[in-house]
Amino acid sequence: MAKSKTSYICQSCGSVHSQWAGKCDACGEWNSLQAEVVESGPPKGLGGGKKGKALDLVGLQLSQEKPVKRLVTGLNEFDRVTGGGLVPGCAILLGGDPGIGKSTLLLQAVCALAKQGFKCVYVSGEEAVDQVRLRAARLGLADAPVALASATNVREIAATIEENNVDVLVIDSIQTMYVDTVESAPGTVTQVRTAAQELIRLTKRTGTATFFVGHVTKDGQIAGPRVLEHMVDTVLYFEGDRGHQFRILRTVKNRFGPTDEIGVFEMGELGLSEVSNPSALFLSQRQSDVTGSAVFAGMEGTRPLLVEVQALVAPAPYGSPRRSTIGWDPNRLSMILAVLEARCGLMFSGSDVYLNMAGGIRITEPAADLAVAAALVSALQGRPAPSEMVFFGEVGLSGEVRAVSQPDQRLKEASKLGFAEACVAERMSAQKKAAKVDGLRVTEIRHLEDLIALLREGGAVAPYPVSA
Repeated sequence: MAKSKTSYICQSCGSVHSQWAGKCDACGEWNSLQAEVVESGPPKGLGGGKKGKALDLVGLQLSQEKPVKRLVTGLNEFDRVTGGGLVPGCAILLGGDPGIGKSTLLLQAVCALAKQGFKCVYVSGEEAVDQVRLRAARLGLADAPVALASATNVREIAATIEENNVDVLVIDSIQTMYVDTVESAPGTVTQVRTAAQELIRLTKRTGTATFFVGHVTKDGQIAGPRVLEHMVDTVLYFEGDRGHQFRILRTVKNRFGPTDEIGVFEMGELGLSEVSNPSALFLSQRQSDVTGSAVFAGMEGTRPLLVEVQALVAPAPYGSPRRSTIGWDPNRLSMILAVLEARCGLMFSGSDVYLNMAGGIRITEPAADLAVAAALVSALQGRPAPSEMVFFGEVGLSGEVRAVSQPDQRLKEASKLGFAEACVAERMSAQKKAAKVDGLRVTEIRHLEDLIALLREGGAVAPYPVSA
């Protein structure tokens, strides 16, 4: 007879404790331990004198006669992020803030696939079938042949999928699913892990492409055990500020395509619409000859993207200067400020500093250091940066400006949008052999002091001018 044992599992990181405590020793979260009753299983090892079933071994053929055909939705931004379409048998986890548009995005994707003849099932554990149908009618997708269901029992969902030979399955959301053999409430770490494991096993066995919608915590991480992100094939994050109409679909993990790829959407009355040229959209409301503004030429996956960096330097009224960032790492901002003070002699210690990536986008690559430094210097000295110049380069602790990857793609995107100048780090010898960009004057600098001199002259004179 199996014995039951009570364990206390952290709902943030999934660590198991033998007794309750107010704080998790593993992740440091408070009031996150919940009691779960776990029945002891069979003894470890095979044992029992039973012989296991032999595996069906299949040879690996690098040149397949029939390559795997992806399911292409027709939404170009969505297909770009997934690596060119859905691979049969893939498990995709989609996370994002509440109300950001996760369910709307997946409903539009499965409706596009259903209109192509694929059999799609949308299972909602949070809404009734009539509620999902109303949202589809609002989006103009009422005529799409998508099967809808409202269920939370994994056993019932698995039986339905095996009987109907489904091509695409959407589980909205994985935190509402439960396995009736586990004595835990839905949404707990044990239930989320077990339900996901059962559904992923079903996905691999039937060849169904499955989407899991995952809620996020206050820190922006997908709720539940972190092992959930390791179990699936692809992890997508749907980002954006609900105060802006832009939405960013970002790839964090992808076994069938590139990572750090983004797709840009615009939220409207009829749902999400694609943005084919996000650089022009992010710069559409940019004002020229304004202090504290610089244009960053970045790379998101394989796509070049131009973003406006805005900085504001104001006197600190209470003697304790404030540092605030939106869309960028605050620790990176502190480092740039320290380098400008220690290596260039600029004083920010008595001022409040605010930094914003316009458009609600989040930038993570170090290549934005030079654009951030240019915006800060412009805001502090009260001189606008050249309006037709883009910046990219990594800044070191000694104030040197280092080269970054894929400079030519960044420069070509800037030239396409009408920019005439670019301030970059001194490129390596291998990068100098690349193709020239017509109509773009490239200025290479080695140190932040060169950037200050360049901004002082308004972009007309540079220490190391090099024509690309």
